[in-house]
Amino acid sequence: MNKKALAAGAVALAVVFTASACGDSGNDGGATAATGTSATSAPATSQANSADFDREDVMFSRMMIPHHAQAIEMSDILLAKDGIPEPVRAMAEQIKSEQQPEIEQFQAWLDEWGMQSMHREDSPRTDRLHMPGGPHMDDGSHMDDGSHMGDMPYEDDMPHMDGMMSARDMQELSDAQGVDAARLFLEQMIVHHEGAIEMAQDEIENGEYPGTVDLARTIAETQQKEIETMRQLLTTL
Repeated sequence: MNKKALAAGAVALAVVFTASACGDSGNDGGATAATGTSATSAPATSQANSADFDREDVMFSRMMIPHHAQAIEMSDILLAKDGIPEPVRAMAEQIKSEQQPEIEQFQAWLDEWGMQSMHREDSPRTDRLHMPGGPHMDDGSHMDDGSHMGDMPYEDDMPHMDGMMSARDMQELSDAQGVDAARLFLEQMIVHHEGAIEMAQDEIENGEYPGTVDLARTIAETQQKEIETMRQLLTTL
């Protein structure tokens, strides 16, 4: 009788230990699964948050919109003229086809970031961009006159943009004809491209948003090649 009782007790203890072990194993598995889920989702969240933008991205996008727009305007002026050599005409068409989609991309990013683009009138007073004593950006998002980037009008508070043509430059291009116009267009556009490359290099060095930095690299590479082509075209005129 005692033996039977001892045997029954042993069986009961074995059942208890087995159930406990299974329970612990299930808890470990659940913790592992939860940890695995967390480990999987964390990088996705980090990846989403990694696409942050900074002040350089915003300013580069804002400045490149009117900068590109002027290059397109210069190209339109040239293409409306007679007697333009075909290779120069082709260069103007190429500039237009490249830079209009880039303008749209910059605007899309600004919209995505909740940022306004700079105001630009149909005939921008670009001669003001090179005036000494103009406003400059501080280390934050404000101009030195206290205005905020989001409220920055194109004419009055525009930071310096390299390579922009003045109103006089644009008028000279409008007045020129034939080969003279082609030559002037190439000379002006080389300067214009050099300015864009300088701004692109600043974005490459200081920007944070991957897409904007990548586009800056594309602009720098593409426009450097076009500068070389335009210099070669000048030797043929």
